[in-house]
Amino acid sequence: MVHSTAKNVDAYLAEVPEERREALVGLRELCRAELTGFDEVMAYGMPAYVPGGGAAEIAFASQKQYISFYLMRGDVREAFEERLAGHDMGKGCLRFRKAGDVDLELVRDLLRATAAEPGAPR
Repeated sequence: MVHSTAKNVDAYLAEVPEERREALVGLRELCRAELTGFDEVMAYGMPAYVPGGGAAEIAFASQKQYISFYLMRGDVREAFEERLAGHDMGKGCLRFRKAGDVDLELVRDLLRATAAEPGAPR
């Protein structure tokens, strides 16, 4: 599922492949716990997290070949450059080939850094 038409995150999670659902629910739970003051929305067919009145800074999705975690803040990516180096990372997309590969500790740290101080996606 590259682009979902789900109207909300609950509906999105209901339609993802069963073998990925637990990992995606875990990502959602982390986002909701760590991103205080962010709104949970559906954007571009995936769950996204938006600080009050701003643009999406975090998102995740079940893609055809992997689970993607989108980190739109360049300052956070730069601060975690060493820890991200060993992962499959595009410009702003951290890819996990298998649901069991999702590094929740790393994701938690990225979320905390995103929420710690305001920034602009880039």
